[in-house]
Amino acid sequence: AISGPRAVRGVEQESLTVRCRYDPGWETYMKWWCRGADWGSCRFIIKNTGSEKEVKKGRVSIKDNWKDRSFTVTMEKLRLNDADTYWCGIERVGADLGNRVKVTIDPGESLCS
Repeated sequence: AISGPRAVRGVEQESLTVRCRYDPGWETYMKWWCRGADWGSCRFIIKNTGSEKEVKKGRVSIKDNWKDRSFTVTMEKLRLNDADTYWCGIERVGADLGNRVKVTIDPGESLCS
């Protein structure tokens, strides 16, 4: 019911956007983004409100698009230690739906030449 990229790369100090798609019928459910290799204990970074309104928290934002049946998570001002396993998911009664995304961050261009 939910799908997204298996792996994405970003560059330090830049932004990274991950787009997760879902099947019809899940539009009004809460979407979330969490961090940690283990699905059962990953830490929620951001959740939306079950609407199309963008939610921003620190360097991360989440925005749902019902017509497109996808939501995007944007991470800004990337740091090398943002590299980890993340999950994009849909909150529901019982077990949530989730898709694992491995995020790799490459060092940015250094100012020293």
